[in-house]
Amino acid sequence: MRIILYAGKGGVGKTTLSAVTGLACSRRGLRTLVMSLDPAHSLSDAFDLSGSLMTHGGTPADIEENLWIQELDLQRELDENWGEVFHYIAALIQTTGVRDVLADELAILPGMEEVACLLHINRYARDETYDVIILDCAPTGESMRFISLPTSLEWYMQKLFNLERNVLRAVRPVAKHLTSVPLPSDDYFQALQRLYQRLEGVEALLQDPEVTTARLVTNPEKMVLKETQRAFAYFQLFELTVDAVVVNRILPRSVREGFFETWRESQDGYIADAETLFAPVPIWHVELARHEMVGRRDLARLAGKVFKSRDPAAVHFAGRAFEFSKDDGRYVLSIRAPFLRSGEIDLLKSDDELILRIGSWRRFVTLPRRMAALEPSEATLEDGTLRVVFGESDDGEED
Repeated sequence: MRIILYAGKGGVGKTTLSAVTGLACSRRGLRTLVMSLDPAHSLSDAFDLSGSLMTHGGTPADIEENLWIQELDLQRELDENWGEVFHYIAALIQTTGVRDVLADELAILPGMEEVACLLHINRYARDETYDVIILDCAPTGESMRFISLPTSLEWYMQKLFNLERNVLRAVRPVAKHLTSVPLPSDDYFQALQRLYQRLEGVEALLQDPEVTTARLVTNPEKMVLKETQRAFAYFQLFELTVDAVVVNRILPRSVREGFFETWRESQDGYIADAETLFAPVPIWHVELARHEMVGRRDLARLAGKVFKSRDPAAVHFAGRAFEFSKDDGRYVLSIRAPFLRSGEIDLLKSDDELILRIGSWRRFVTLPRRMAALEPSEATLEDGTLRVVFGESDDGEED
């Protein structure tokens, strides 16, 4: 089974590329599901379907042989998966004086839809329902929450869940006489426990590079490329393999009007930057089409340009461009660079970006927030791995 995430800044073309990949996989005989993780669903628009898929109640809709698409119905997911949790949060909000309807809206907390998506993915994987699942992710911030949820939920269930449940069992009989604020019942904790059990194994699924990879979609523009760098760093941090970066909407060489020359020169510079920023991950170039790519005929034509001779379901890069870790309390950035020879290592940190240079080799790495607050203290190149340490050792200043 394969799971492929398309992620990136809003408006870069994730939905179109997700639809293109789904169509290409299905026409190779693979049972393929394209699922939208974006609350503002547009998959049905990409396939030029009449009517909304919400009429299917958020269940997979059959598009053609071997191809299904799914746009989740959040209200249905709340009713089926959150139950007591949602009702308790709504009741808690109502105690502040918020009216019923608004309380129900405010009770839809960030992460609920992402959990619903993870539940579906885990069930499809267990039941082997599909050969390929394509995930059309929400914009970058929501995508980060999606990939971090399994880790966060596991931490809560292991560290706080039982303690919180036992404390409330003890104080509930007394507290209900002292305050009008409702305390969660045991049904609330049972609902959380059922959710956690249904999610069991999904983190390992997402972190298995033979099963799950991400493809970052970007445009050859400064702000978009910068956000793609941040997404790339966080995907590495959460051990999710990026197997391709798609530079979308490149001006074709056939556009010869002088008005576009400056744009093309600018794009050429950013495309060259992408080759350096994300090496050794493959960079795919996709030209701007003459018109909007809508409907299966257009999507099939675009698939030929995107994939050419490539297998759309294959893993196109299996390693990690770099890794973040901690060693004796200090943060470490490790970059595989087997082609480099020993030499003077130059380091320059600017805000959240680290620039490394050895001879003519240069690398830019966007750092997680905690590491970005520290200065690099040492760098070594051993056995084909460049290792950069942040902060002082235990006998120096505290990191």
